[in-house]
Amino acid sequence: MASVKTDKIWLDGSLLPYERATVHVLTHSLHYGLGVFEGMRCYKTDDGHLAIFRAREHIRRLFDSARILEMKIPFTEAELLQACVDTVRANGLGECYIRPLVFVGEGEMGVAALNNRTRVAVAAWEWGAYLGEEGVKHGIRVKTSSFVRFHHNSLLCMAKATGHYVNSILASHEARHGNYDEALLLDVDGFVSEGAGENVFFARDGVVTTPPLSSALPGITRDAVITILGDAGITVVQRRFPRDAIYIADEFFMTGTAAEVTPVRELDDRRIGSQTPGPITTQVRETFIAAMRGRDPRYRGWLYYV
Repeated sequence: MASVKTDKIWLDGSLLPYERATVHVLTHSLHYGLGVFEGMRCYKTDDGHLAIFRAREHIRRLFDSARILEMKIPFTEAELLQACVDTVRANGLGECYIRPLVFVGEGEMGVAALNNRTRVAVAAWEWGAYLGEEGVKHGIRVKTSSFVRFHHNSLLCMAKATGHYVNSILASHEARHGNYDEALLLDVDGFVSEGAGENVFFARDGVVTTPPLSSALPGITRDAVITILGDAGITVVQRRFPRDAIYIADEFFMTGTAAEVTPVRELDDRRIGSQTPGPITTQVRETFIAAMRGRDPRYRGWLYYV
């Protein structure tokens, strides 16, 4: 994986040298995992400009996540959008990944720590295909994890929270140790929820199915893909389903800011369809690429120019 080291990181309103963008070891979020974050990608469009894909929607979700977890962000959405742009520019980056992070600083060390200030950082770095270039071309191998996705009465699942990802880390480690590319998590009732860091879709007989938001994070790329499918006249159904529905699917793919649109060729050592990216997956990916490159006028509103 490429290095995340760059020249500057935006921290609490200022662009600081990479080495100076530090926090105290008693930072509350480091100990207890309360924080929210986003992952955004900046692409070079066909007209030569840089644009952050769906930046407004990502920053809105960041604020939604903070509100769910009772964290007050000391900046406006407009200020954080500008911080993302400034960070990309300050580092002279082209296509890159952007990470806004909201966390609780040092001070009190009790679990509640209501008086600690909320801090905000934005970093950016070059990052290629999350699940590998070969995986994007030929499809990845996925394993259903023994770890289930947490319940809404355990954690607030609509928030993209830092601590929630311990669940994903455990599932990812288990999959990698078994020589799989990614993990699939079920919910507490045994229905498919999401990947360790992605939303999931399967196609059968021309109809695409994805889990409802009651059991999956409201992904920004997920939303884009549902829109793309709808515009192509392809029926999308949001419902609960067991893992064996994927075993007999014609196609299966994962979506996310990091993963973009990645086909899956195997789940639990069972071949999916022809074991190659199917026609719906290919169509969705090609349209998604056209959208992020600014060549499809239907989706120009998804681009936030740097």
